[in-house]
Amino acid sequence: MAKIVGVTLTERMLAGLIVDHKLVGSLQQFPEDDDDQYALVEMPTDGLIRTICERVVLAAAGATDVTAVGVALPGLVKNGVVEDSPNLPQMKGTRIQELLTMQLKNQGLNVSVNVLNDADAVASGLAASIGKLDHTIRVWTMGVGIGYGRYPFTQSVGEGGHTVVTLDDKERFCGCGGRGHMEGIMGHRAMRLRFLDMEPEEVFEAANGGDPKCLEFKRLWHKALAAGTASSIHMDGPGKFFLTGFNVRFVDLPMLKDYVQQMVQMSPLQSYTLEIVTDDAETRVIGAAVAAERAAKR
Repeated sequence: MAKIVGVTLTERMLAGLIVDHKLVGSLQQFPEDDDDQYALVEMPTDGLIRTICERVVLAAAGATDVTAVGVALPGLVKNGVVEDSPNLPQMKGTRIQELLTMQLKNQGLNVSVNVLNDADAVASGLAASIGKLDHTIRVWTMGVGIGYGRYPFTQSVGEGGHTVVTLDDKERFCGCGGRGHMEGIMGHRAMRLRFLDMEPEEVFEAANGGDPKCLEFKRLWHKALAAGTASSIHMDGPGKFFLTGFNVRFVDLPMLKDYVQQMVQMSPLQSYTLEIVTDDAETRVIGAAVAAERAAKR
């Protein structure tokens, strides 16, 4: 039975021991206070590395033969290096895989370490949870930013949430500074910048009540998600798409399906499905471990 520790970093850090794609014991969390949303982004790089190692050791406590550690974080990750991470800017350029491997070895855990994008971990976790590890799974995660995850993971560096979905010069709300990105329309941070006097949930509530400005934005939001999905279908073929994250509550599935259908007209590409799933921390941690298991076998 493979024993792997999975770790995810979003607004908080979670770590757990995964045995045969199932969580054993409880998740180790940092910070312990759920309301402390800025603890990770305010932590210097060396402190973040140290905290990851501490949570891994706690998660692995009492287990023998832990073989690997999977770490999922927001940003561009290639060959164990964080090439960019707008949500954890202190990590940019960090050789995180190398640093974690060394520090864990110093603490008695001689394991392989695999680092990947957090949305890819969600896709891996969903594939494991539905018993589809031999299928292609894609997922949109809707939170502070917009993540795009794919299982099986490919080595190409990409950020699907920064797919260009509009050429409007005024669409500059994306945290990376780029124009016309999905995240600049759909991301929580971007929505708060766009509607300075309203929270995102108030915008969608007003849209459902018939407010013209908010209803126009609701349509734009769904068109952006449809455009990103249609682009993936045209590039990578049809298949299963999951929608998750704390802002999946805003998805009007009939509206989304209608827009995607308008954008994907070729009959061989129309065998796609869209499904909303609850954002689950355990799934993310399992996904990080599944990815580490696959990486160790390559």
